[in-house]
Amino acid sequence: MKKEMSSFDITAVINELNPIINGTRIDNVYQTNPKTILLKLRSPNQPPTILLIEAGKRIHLTSYDLEKPQRPPNFCMALRKYLRNRKITRIRQHEFERIVIIDVKGRDEEYQLVSELFREGNIILIGPNGQILQALTYRRMRDRNILPKKKFIHAPPSGLDPTKLRREELRQLKKFEELSVVRALTRLLSLGGVYAEEILLRAEIDKNTQCDSLTDEELDKIFTHIEELIREIAEKKIKPCIFVDSQGQWIDVTPMPLKRYEHLKGTTYENFITAIDEYYARTFTEKRVSQVEKRTEQELKRLEIILEDQKRTLKELKERVELNRRIGDIIYTHMNELQFLLQRIMEEKRSGRNWKEIMIRLQQEKQASNRPALYFDALTPKNLMLQVSVDDQTFQLKLRRSIQENASEYYGRAKKAQRKIPGAEKSIDQSKAKIKEGKKRIIEETEEASKPLPIKPKKKWYEKFRWFHSSDGLLVIGGRDASTNEVLIRRYMEPNDIVLHTDIPGAPFVLIKTEGKTPLEQTIKEAAQLAASYSRAWKEMLATANVYWVSPQQVKKQPPSGQYLPKGSYMIYGKRSYVRNVPLEVAIGIKEENDTMRIIGGPVDAIAKQTDLYTRLTVGKKTSSKLAKEIIHRLAKRAPAAERKEILNIPIDEVQKFIPSGRADLLE
Repeated sequence: MKKEMSSFDITAVINELNPIINGTRIDNVYQTNPKTILLKLRSPNQPPTILLIEAGKRIHLTSYDLEKPQRPPNFCMALRKYLRNRKITRIRQHEFERIVIIDVKGRDEEYQLVSELFREGNIILIGPNGQILQALTYRRMRDRNILPKKKFIHAPPSGLDPTKLRREELRQLKKFEELSVVRALTRLLSLGGVYAEEILLRAEIDKNTQCDSLTDEELDKIFTHIEELIREIAEKKIKPCIFVDSQGQWIDVTPMPLKRYEHLKGTTYENFITAIDEYYARTFTEKRVSQVEKRTEQELKRLEIILEDQKRTLKELKERVELNRRIGDIIYTHMNELQFLLQRIMEEKRSGRNWKEIMIRLQQEKQASNRPALYFDALTPKNLMLQVSVDDQTFQLKLRRSIQENASEYYGRAKKAQRKIPGAEKSIDQSKAKIKEGKKRIIEETEEASKPLPIKPKKKWYEKFRWFHSSDGLLVIGGRDASTNEVLIRRYMEPNDIVLHTDIPGAPFVLIKTEGKTPLEQTIKEAAQLAASYSRAWKEMLATANVYWVSPQQVKKQPPSGQYLPKGSYMIYGKRSYVRNVPLEVAIGIKEENDTMRIIGGPVDAIAKQTDLYTRLTVGKKTSSKLAKEIIHRLAKRAPAAERKEILNIPIDEVQKFIPSGRADLLE
């Protein structure tokens, strides 16, 4: 399976990305794992787009909702510091290498975000002076160093640039002599093995042909097909394909059909960005399943090893019980003879004989089949232990103890082992239960891992504004700032709408999209609460505000003579209807929509009608970032257990969108 993008793939992606992301602003940066970052891009009147960069592998837009950590890593935070709200001016490929450069412009400074998509990969932020500000991975290398505040130097080229290749340069292939032409092509030019093979297939040259045997005609064919392949991509004459084998395994994704994959089934896509996004989403899921299976199987194997050890221990305990009881029984059966043997040995020792003499005499009597010497086996003077063999059982007796005491010791050992058996059996039962549970968990976790990545829901047109659906189902939208105020009135205000505003400067315009219906008084109150809560009144820490409403015909851009209206400001002519003493309070909650948990916010009554899972905010002392985390944890705690993980993974900025400008507190 394809693991990383080739130089040809990168060229095709850059061609498609340029018109989409040039001029966009970086709204936020996320880091989903040690090697992958997401750039959330915004542009006027367009839904946000997500650019995914995985070091050493790929770069493309993604429509999938990837899990983001609650605590952004340090690298992610550094990128946010330098890149957030900056404009992307260009995205380009460095020469024909697997290197992508994104030029980003601030007010007075320009940055470069360099993505190295070869080998281990790296993502490097370059400052205006060409020095390294941040890097995903710092390292010292033979040809360059990636270190803070050092001048950034690109990696040496992997070969000649095929887009600038001259015909005579291709003749260098013959210098590789006995090396196969396919391997020589990948060394001479900066292109991968897949495209080297493709060029040779199109040129009808065996890839194993030795370089020193290439004719001028064959070299010309190779050069022609290199040019043709590059021209297809440069002129955007592409037909993206995902190739699948007979077992349904996804093998590769390419900008155009390839001759080397003629035997495979190919699925075509409208653009390469979509194709490569689908391909990597699929391979990500397969990799995740493989990781889950490997991890759970290792855990299962560990439990099975423990179970085998426990079974072996139980068997040994039972054998120990049986053995020690049998020895005790044998001792009692032959008590007199064994007691006589012990006494005789000790008496002979006390009479002055040494141990060697005693053992010689016993061995002689044993050979003569005299009892009790017949039971004698060995003697260990050091610890005064007598080894005997009785009834085909060999065991030891302590010379300093009576035969009854020796028997009692063996029975005691049997009892001690017997007491351990229930615990061992319980441990085995527990291990069996864990294995059974583990097998069940493998199935569940594999099924969970096998689920396709969720597609990020497309933003509705009104989600770039403040918005909510009223108690009677009408859409209410409000401006976020001067620019969206301007767009709201100029582009989206219709004759049947109701327009709301406060007397306080710096307040949003709010529209009730009536669709020709007469809104309930409750809807007007809810819209008024939106207008009041997201006005400057919140920042000024007022408890209430007065809100008026008018018809669209009363809203004009023409100021009185001699006056000027700044961006986002309009004149209101005629009578105004007031909703007075509107409390500054909003609700933020979670609503399930298309099998996805999403944040909603707005007036308390409107949100309470849509979900039971919400919390209320009022003017207070906490910052929006701290409050957003608290809201997420509070909602997760109140949610069903099955939904908590998904709620905890909701990005903090999704909550912050609904928190009014200023400080706030949660209401119980």
